[in-house]
Amino acid sequence: MNPEEIKNYFSVTPSTPLQFIDDQIFSERKIRFFVKRDDLTDEHISGNKFFKLKYNLIEAAEKGYKTLLSFGGAYSNHIYALASAGKRFGFNTIGVIRGEEHLPLNPTLEFAKECGMNFYYSSRTDYRKKYSDEILERLKQNFGEFYLIPEGGSNYLAVKGCEEIPQRFEIKYDYIFCASGTGGTLAGIINGSNENSKVVGVAVLKNASFLIDDVKRFKASEKSNWNILLDYHFGGYSKFNRELIEFVKTFTSKSNIPIEPIYTGKMLFAIYDLARKNFFPEGSTIIAYHSGGLQGLKGLIQRNIW
Repeated sequence: MNPEEIKNYFSVTPSTPLQFIDDQIFSERKIRFFVKRDDLTDEHISGNKFFKLKYNLIEAAEKGYKTLLSFGGAYSNHIYALASAGKRFGFNTIGVIRGEEHLPLNPTLEFAKECGMNFYYSSRTDYRKKYSDEILERLKQNFGEFYLIPEGGSNYLAVKGCEEIPQRFEIKYDYIFCASGTGGTLAGIINGSNENSKVVGVAVLKNASFLIDDVKRFKASEKSNWNILLDYHFGGYSKFNRELIEFVKTFTSKSNIPIEPIYTGKMLFAIYDLARKNFFPEGSTIIAYHSGGLQGLKGLIQRNIW
C-alpha cells in the first residue's frame, strides 16, 4: 500500500482503441460511430473501475489505511475490481455483500476470495441503511478501522478519476454515451467533456430518475450538456430479455467487441434504437464508452442464462 507504487501504476494510463463501427444503420445516416474500448485498460481493474478507484486508492494509502471496505451485490463489477486492487497493492479488503451467502461461490465472489477479500453478508433490510452510523459502527467492531468506498465506487474521488476519460478520445465528437448505475462515471465524463458535445447516460436500473439528482450532486461543474435516458433498463438492474440478449450476441459477433447485457449492452441497444428513430443529426460523431464489466458474463454462464 505504498502511495508511490499506486501513483506509478496509474500514472501511465493504458492506451485503448477507439474502434470504428462500420454498420449500415449509421453509414446511411452519415454518422460516425466509435466504441472506446476501456474494457482493455486492465485484465481485472477494467473500464470505469480503473478511473473510479485511482484516487481512492491513492488517498487510502496516503492516509495510512490498511483495509478497504465497500458494498455490492454478489455479481458486482466493483467488488471484483476492488478485490484485485487490494491484492495488487497490499490492502486488506472487505466486501459487504447484499443478501445471504450461497455456496459454492459464484465466479465473481470466488475470484474476490482468491484475491484475499473477506465477506460480510448483509440482510437486504440492513443493506438499505448501509451508510448509517449503526451499520458502519457494527462493521468497525468486526473489522477495525477501514477506508470506506461507496457501492459502485462512486464518490467525489471517483468522479475526479472519470473526468480523465474524455481526455483520451483523441477525436472531435458530438455525443458521448455511457451506461449509468450510480452516476459517478457519468458525472466525471460530463465534467471532462467538450462543452459543445452532448453527454448521454443510459440508466440500467428501473425508476432511476434519482440519478439526475445524484449526478448533479457529484458534478463539480455546472454544465448543462447532458441528460439521462430512463427507458432502456429492460425491467431493472441485472434484468434483460431475449431481444437484448440477441442484440448483445449479434453486436459482439459483427464487431468483435465483447459486451454484456447489464451495462454496455443496454447502452449500445439505446444508441441503435435512437439511430433507427433518426435521433442523431446527419454527420454526427458518436462515442460509446465501454466500461468493462465483462467478468459478469461468467455468472450468466454459470446460471445457464448465456
